[in-house]
Amino acid sequence: MPELPEVETTRRGVAPVLEGGRIAAVQVRERRLRWPLPPGFAAELEGSRILTVGRRGKYLLIGTDAGTLLLHLGMSGSLRIVTAAAAPGPHDHVDVLLRSGRCARFNDPRRFGSLHLVHGDPLAHPLLRALGPEPLTSAFDAAYLHARTRRRRVAVKQLLMNSAIVVGVGNIYASEALFHAGVAPGRAAGRLSHAATARIVAAVKRVLRAAIRSGGTTLRDYVNADGDPGYFRQKLYVYERAGEPCRRCGTPIRQRRQGQRSTYWCPTCQR
Repeated sequence: MPELPEVETTRRGVAPVLEGGRIAAVQVRERRLRWPLPPGFAAELEGSRILTVGRRGKYLLIGTDAGTLLLHLGMSGSLRIVTAAAAPGPHDHVDVLLRSGRCARFNDPRRFGSLHLVHGDPLAHPLLRALGPEPLTSAFDAAYLHARTRRRRVAVKQLLMNSAIVVGVGNIYASEALFHAGVAPGRAAGRLSHAATARIVAAVKRVLRAAIRSGGTTLRDYVNADGDPGYFRQKLYVYERAGEPCRRCGTPIRQRRQGQRSTYWCPTCQR
């Protein structure tokens, strides 16, 4: 599932093409996404100018003078820039065609992604208003995380994946950050010291920035705005490396189910 680095990589790829462009047409081939697209969706956007391309957590926010297009890639989606003449594939559900001849094409094989045209403040939308701070901002620091862990019995990995605590840190990057912080994923959040939360915050920021530099992580479906995979998979220390030797100490990486997701860790490097 695309996480923050993949969404940010997509944003950086589409922004130079979309910002300042005018929408000539919107072609909807499949309305049955996670939430069905309303009948007037395309007509509202046609003719509008794209002002900004931003991100909140795992959501892209494409600001136009007709409203903000709120886009989530779901589990398998991508937003690519192609020419308007490029033939669509079977899972290319929505095209945003620009007068420049370029096209932003939304592809989603599983149709778990979503598109919403929001009028007014997009951050007040129900999908966004309860989200926690962005992990790469100063709002996410050791003091904040330590305060949010107090009296919490939940495992620290589950806490990091809670978007009300911090946005965009999914399974891959929570596992990787905890490895670099030296913290076992099953440790109770409320038992973490201030020093441990400081290591976790630093590791989350470091891992996310490194993943963005590598264009994200492609495990199965994800491609960026140019149709290329992300290359951070080659730099993973624990995720999907069960049974392989730890890159630091050589101990076999372990795997177990945690919160209905696979968790990977090194029993020697993480305590």
